[in-house]
Parts: sequence; C-alpha cells; structure tokens
Amino acid sequence: MFRLRFAPSPTGYLHVGGARTALFNWLFARKNKGKFILRIEDTDTERSTKEYEEKILNALKWLEIDWNEGPDIGGNFGPYRQSERLDIYNNFAQKLIDKKLAYYAVYSDNKEIFTSYEFPKKFKDYSIVVKFKAPKEGKTKFQDLLKGEMSFENNLFEDFIIIKSNGYPTYNFAVVVDDHLMEISHVFRGEDHLSNTPRQIMIYNAFEWTPPVFMHIPLILGNDKTPLSKRHGGTSVDYFKEIGILNNALLNYLAILGWKTEEEIFDITDKIKAFDPFNISNKSVVFNYKKLEWINGQHLRRLPIEKVIEKFREYLSLINVKIDLDSMYAKKVISICREKVNTLEQLFDISYPFFDDNYPYDEKYIDKFLKKPEAEIILVQAIESFEKLDNFDISSIENTLRDISKNTNLSTKKVFQTIRGALLGKLVTPGLFESIEVLGKEKTLIRLKKTQLLRGKHEV
Repeated sequence: MFRLRFAPSPTGYLHVGGARTALFNWLFARKNKGKFILRIEDTDTERSTKEYEEKILNALKWLEIDWNEGPDIGGNFGPYRQSERLDIYNNFAQKLIDKKLAYYAVYSDNKEIFTSYEFPKKFKDYSIVVKFKAPKEGKTKFQDLLKGEMSFENNLFEDFIIIKSNGYPTYNFAVVVDDHLMEISHVFRGEDHLSNTPRQIMIYNAFEWTPPVFMHIPLILGNDKTPLSKRHGGTSVDYFKEIGILNNALLNYLAILGWKTEEEIFDITDKIKAFDPFNISNKSVVFNYKKLEWINGQHLRRLPIEKVIEKFREYLSLINVKIDLDSMYAKKVISICREKVNTLEQLFDISYPFFDDNYPYDEKYIDKFLKKPEAEIILVQAIESFEKLDNFDISSIENTLRDISKNTNLSTKKVFQTIRGALLGKLVTPGLFESIEVLGKEKTLIRLKKTQLLRGKHEV
C-alpha cells in the first residue's frame, strides 16, 4: 500500500512551496490508489497556533487536496497532531536509552554538565534533555528518487537532541516515529530537509526500522534566485485566493513548477494517471507571478460560465460584497468581462460598474474626454441616435457610433472613449459594442443622460 503524507507546521500560513509538496504527495498517492495522510507537526510550542493550523486546513480544502486520514477542522484530530502524541515519543526515546543508543544530558547555562543512561534525579531542577548517540564510524546512506544515492560521513555528526527539556520531541525524532507508526511508504519533501535526512536514517537504523523512500524536491525561488519569501511578494495560498486566483489554476501552475508535462494548461485531476515523480526536475524553479496570472486567465476563459459565476460568488463573499449573480443580465456581464481579465479581483473591478448605477468616473476619463467641448456633442447625438434605434444588437450599435464619428467629424477613438466612460466610468472595459448591448437600450440611455446632466452642472 502506498501511503504518503503532508506534515505542515502550524507556524504560519500555507506557503505555495508547501502546497506544491502536498500536491506531489497527493498526486502520487491517488495515482497508485494509496492513502494521503495529513499530520500536524506542532512541536514548536512557541510559534505553533491553532489559528494557523485551521488556516492550513482551510487552504488545503480550498485547493481540494483531500486527505484519507488526518484532522478535521474543529473536529476530531485523532492521532494526527504531534502535541497529542508526547507519550509515544517519550516511550520510544526510553527504548533507545535502554539500548544505550540515547542518553540523558543535563544543561546549565547552555552547557552540557552531566550525562547518564539513568534519569538524573539530583539535577531535576536543571534543563534535562534526551540525546541520540550518533554513530562515529562509517557512512549513512539512502537512495533519493530524484538525486540518486546520498552518502554522509558519520564522523561529521555530533550527538543530537531528540527530546527537549519541555518533554516535546525534536522534529527529526518525531517525524521518524510518526512515519514508522503511520506506515508511510514515500516521503516527498523540499530539499531544505535534505540535511535532516541522515539523522533520521540513523534513528531508523537504531530501531532497525525500514525507512520510507525519500525524494527531495528543489525549492521554489524568487526572481533573485533565493527561496521564495515575502520580500518577493505574496507567498501564501491565502494571498492568491484573496487576489482572485482560481484554485485549479494555482494547482496547475504549481504542478508545472518543476514537473515536466506535455500540456501547459490542464485540470489537475486529469493529470493523476500521468504523474511520474521521475519527471520532476532536479533544478530549482523561479516563481513567476505574471505566468500564474496568465494561466489563471486561461482557466477563467475555459471554464463553463456557470462555474465562473460560482467562483466569482465565492470571491465576492470573501471580500464582503453583494451582487445579484442569478439573473441573465449578470451572466451576460460576466461572459463579456472575463474575456478582458485574468483574475477574479480584476473581474470584480471591470464588472462592478455594470451592477452599480452610481458608478464613479475615473479622473483620467474626466480630464481627457468629458471636459472637452466635443463631449456634449457626442453625448447629445448618442442619446438621439439610440432613442431612435429599434434593433439594439451589436451590429446596429457599432453602425450608430461610427455614424456619429462621421457626422461630427471626430475620430472614432474620441467618440468611442467618450461613450465608454459615460456608460461605465472608465476607459478600460469589455468591448464597447458588446457592453452597450448587455446594458440594453434603457440602461444605456439613462447612463448617457446622467453623464450629460453631470457634465452640464460641472459636477463631474
């Protein structure tokens, strides 16, 4: 049975690097009809919080990376939170002590002053830890799926702490015990963990346990070739959700960050059977925000319009804005607006004037077009022409506006932009003719007259 896991530490939001690690583990488990386990590694008592824990779970659920075993939000955690497994770690540490493969160490002022295989009761008021006896001869080796055989000289490693003075295990100890007891078959993780692996292999060998198969994936970098961090921009799954990136687009982009596929745009569920860890590059990859936005735009335009509206409704709820998206009018608005944008945030910005008759006017539109003397001529002719227009389709609308340009001897750009801003308050909108058709004759005339009135009163 293939059993893979994702084991985040709840010390911050879910980083896109962690999300990619979770995705690769999830893909491999699903491809092999195995189990994907979620485990919360909260042994960093100073930085771990329940709030971050819940945010990580919510981020994974939003990405639709589901797990077979692990915690539920606000529900039963079972054995999947390390802070609830302290007895287990201490029992296994005692087994190593009994085998003289670990020992108690007493510290005073950060200096080791005493060691013993028996609990040093006389030093009970001091800082007491359990340390693992690292082998001093030979080599520690393991086979990495991506990097091949890895070999480390044992004499380079000092004895290391496995149980801290507060009774909590260190990462290297807890992860070994957990992966063994949870029968994890493969561990795919970032290559920043590569230096931890020989210590973990030493612990596996001390217990005479078979370690899982390891694969250490190159990190995601920023444009300066350093690990992706906040100085490069937003890095959390929550950030991308908040700026209107679709979950399936984010997964798509994370998948191609290092994984070689023939297609560039795809739904991740269609790639489960094709996933092969041997097609993951051993080179670091640079996170390209513009590329992600482009991929998101591709997804936005390929989705059925009903699905786009569903995603848009979720986004509006996130930013606490109410718009009625159930009407045919709303469907038409979203249909033309999504052709012009790449994110749900941009979709909101460009579509909102369609839903709010009190839309504001951009200063650039006012200064460049509305304040010009010819604006009054254009607005008057547009109102008169549209009032007479019986067939309010795209072709008739286009012909009407082009006729205004000819009759006034004004450029089409000047006419079109004056009308565009009058109807939607801004100079960047969906196609003008399509926008007017969607607005409809009545709403178009109301908005033209409103703009004319404001201009006449110098209130714009």
